[in-house]
Amino acid sequence: MSQLVLQNVFKRYENKKIGRKKIVNDYAVKDLCLHCEEGEFVGILGPSGCGKTTTLRMVAGLEDITQGDIFIGDRKINNLHPKDRNIGLAFEDYALYPPMNVYDNIAFNLRAKNLAEADIKKEVMRIAPLMKVEDLLEHSPAGLSGGQKQRVNIARALVRKPKVLLLDEPLSHLDGKMRQVLRMEIKRLHKEIQCTTIIVTHDQLEAMSLADRIAIMKDGQLQQFGTPLEIYDNPVNEFVASFIGEPPMNITKVKITKTNGHLFFYFPMCDLSIAVPTKYESVLKEGMEVKMGVRPTDLFVVDMTAMGSVTQVGVFENLGDERRISIEVGEDEYLTLITTDERRYKVGEQIKLAVNEEKTHVFDIDTGNRIKPKQ
Repeated sequence: MSQLVLQNVFKRYENKKIGRKKIVNDYAVKDLCLHCEEGEFVGILGPSGCGKTTTLRMVAGLEDITQGDIFIGDRKINNLHPKDRNIGLAFEDYALYPPMNVYDNIAFNLRAKNLAEADIKKEVMRIAPLMKVEDLLEHSPAGLSGGQKQRVNIARALVRKPKVLLLDEPLSHLDGKMRQVLRMEIKRLHKEIQCTTIIVTHDQLEAMSLADRIAIMKDGQLQQFGTPLEIYDNPVNEFVASFIGEPPMNITKVKITKTNGHLFFYFPMCDLSIAVPTKYESVLKEGMEVKMGVRPTDLFVVDMTAMGSVTQVGVFENLGDERRISIEVGEDEYLTLITTDERRYKVGEQIKLAVNEEKTHVFDIDTGNRIKPKQ
């Protein structure tokens, strides 16, 4: 295993000419810097088209780098052929060879290196139990389930003993239950082999549960790189805050008002006020318009006699293990909270809302960047 370093990496696809008009492509990846430690599990997360798969393909050598450098260990790999980079790659499509059984699929890369059959068998039998496919070695890929195919796919990548393992949306074609099972298997596998691993996904639950650190991308640019807890608790901007969490963070435009010497986040459409934590008083002033963010787990329904703001239920969802209440605070804007009590709420019913004020976030209304309290 080795560290993986991307230094100021850019990727722009060739410009195309349609008739007399030249179409200039924007950068698919812009000035990307990542330092993945040896043995670390890193997730690259973002919506479709953000540049995450392009980044993975540049590391694998399947895409040329427009500008910048990529290192595995101390070796720059910009111009190395994919087979010489010592990486393992598992695509979202299993891409198994139908005429071959599972054993031969796993052994394929080793045979391409002209290894002796005894050595090939030793390596296949080493990796098969790790991926729990030792009982499937004589089976044809056509008879395997999606989860079994992906296990074989990853085994084929691992049998090469790569310095870096690249996983490109490996769970995207699986159903919910199988995704959960294989997610735990990948986590267990990483602890056993301790290989530097990069997973590309658009599923924030996958990234949060698997990765030691997560790189969040948007429009080809890195937005934030940190541990799941750092990103969840301290998002750098509105995009990151809304992308991480299920349900996502409530982010709503508010006005700062002042009553009896105290500042409040005021929602004019529903006449709702939430006290501004003292940590923000040095950066927020009366009359400012900002966006306030708070996670659904930091909003609470309290007794009508307790301190809080009276509002009414807009939408109630009973999901069995939890209930979600949404409160309309503007045109097509809601504050959603999660409650575990078993009471059934009715639309239009009045409730009193309390907020974990210290868990609120403030974002600039123009840039979307988080406004940090002064220390």
